[in-house]
Amino acid sequence: MAKRISPRLRTVNKSVSAYPLNQFNSEFPYILGQEIVYLLASKGRADLQGNEWEQIFALCLGAEWKPSNVGLDDVVMGNTAWGAKTVKSGVKDFTDLKKVRLISGRNSPVFSFGSTIDTSIEPNLVGEQVLEIWNERVSAIREKFKHLRTVVLVKSSDLSQVAVFEFDTIRYDAELFNFSWNKNGNLEGFVKGTKDKQFVWQPHGSQFTIIEKVPEETLILKIKQPEVLDKEKILSAIGFDKSWVTIKRK
Repeated sequence: MAKRISPRLRTVNKSVSAYPLNQFNSEFPYILGQEIVYLLASKGRADLQGNEWEQIFALCLGAEWKPSNVGLDDVVMGNTAWGAKTVKSGVKDFTDLKKVRLISGRNSPVFSFGSTIDTSIEPNLVGEQVLEIWNERVSAIREKFKHLRTVVLVKSSDLSQVAVFEFDTIRYDAELFNFSWNKNGNLEGFVKGTKDKQFVWQPHGSQFTIIEKVPEETLILKIKQPEVLDKEKILSAIGFDKSWVTIKRK
């Protein structure tokens, strides 16, 4: 009997992401560190806001900053988009980071489904509606981008330590979670069969929080604190005088 030959198939072109998950290029840490040092020196305080992180991350990648109302596609490069988030941590050594809580928008079943929500309502029903709102947002962005990620900057209060990691932004199947009301009247979602909390939803304000594990591949930096730039010297160096200011109405 003749040996069976496997058929030759045409190569299928798959959509490749901008780079493998959490494998930032070699210059990424230094550009990030440079931008944080400049921010500390110019502001004179450890104040890094979400929109600043979006811009810094885009600069580190050589990507495009496109601030989004949805917050899931603030940075774009080719077929990949990122939502960028910042979160503070009081952990002394960032190598000990385990989980972070990410505020992920306002999901209101009252607005989206016309529901009346209180703790007397079956929690799994409310949890399903909250996740459905999230899933619809993710699906809408995935129609435009083949690859969708969230990039997180964890920061110490003085920005002497930062950690950066990313994960795929996904839809969540409500069937995989159990929901319950806690003593504060907030909804909590746990992975079925475990005590692993994944979600918190607050009826007052509709704030939706996702609890994310910090991966082993997380980039961790220690930042040397710079001296604050002298404002008067900077103004003098650029030649500022009163002629730069025009009074339009007194």
